[in-house]
Amino acid sequence: MLACLSYPPEQVTERGVDNLSALIEHGFDVVISAPAPQVWRKLMRTAFDRFTNWARSTELALFSSVPQLAIRYQVPLILWGENPGLQLGDLNTLGRTGYDGNNLRYMNTLSGGAIDWMLETAEMRNLIPYQYPTPEEFEAHGIQIVYLGWFLGDWSLVNNGMYSAVNGLHIRTDDVENTGDLRGVSSLDEDWVTLNQMIKYYKFGFGRVTDYVNEEIRIGRLTREHAAILVNEYDGRCSSEYISAFCDYIGIRVDEFWKQVRACVNRQLFDISPAGEITRRYKVGIGL
Repeated sequence: MLACLSYPPEQVTERGVDNLSALIEHGFDVVISAPAPQVWRKLMRTAFDRFTNWARSTELALFSSVPQLAIRYQVPLILWGENPGLQLGDLNTLGRTGYDGNNLRYMNTLSGGAIDWMLETAEMRNLIPYQYPTPEEFEAHGIQIVYLGWFLGDWSLVNNGMYSAVNGLHIRTDDVENTGDLRGVSSLDEDWVTLNQMIKYYKFGFGRVTDYVNEEIRIGRLTREHAAILVNEYDGRCSSEYISAFCDYIGIRVDEFWKQVRACVNRQLFDISPAGEITRRYKVGIGL
């Protein structure tokens, strides 16, 4: 059984719908969790206004949906993808072994995502999809998360994407200049993660391309020198069409979006010109 958190119609891409349909056509049972769309939209707006991170709420729903469904359908074993501690460096998620995923609750997204701020926007009864089950609930239902990536020696974003593509996955056809997606295989079911990666880049100095190349360097498929060129060229890229669509969805103007984003730019790493252009102060691979 596969678990899927669905997006509202305004957010999900046709590509995402086609890929979900392909999984069903391959013979999988797919159980879908679909949070109330109007609450979803309001929480996205609140998260963007408060944190300049619209995904603060939606990621809570995404990660919470799987153990919630496991409890609901009395499925004790959850097969997860990558170990965030090994693949992304979020060491709080490391468990007793490299494949033990029950410490996933301590990842940055979940541990920093208390729902108190959401109560400004929605009533508690509407926030059930955004609450990760407690350790006590895990224990009561015998839930165990296992990271698949630990057992597959060739596990990586690129390998997984290419394997899936030859088995029917619809990948991106956008130019990398619009997405920062070097292979076109990530976040296929929606486009606004691209602008969230752009904002991450302005806050912390690294975005989607950095995540890509770090993994490729560790695998040995990419040199550090070539990786720096790719990061320098494409990190932080995001199509203006994605930004405009997102602004329409949460009900703000594009200039309001950029005012909010520029206010959160890390001024130790970036300069902002009087015209609003954001430029790096550091050299990729070298530093300030």
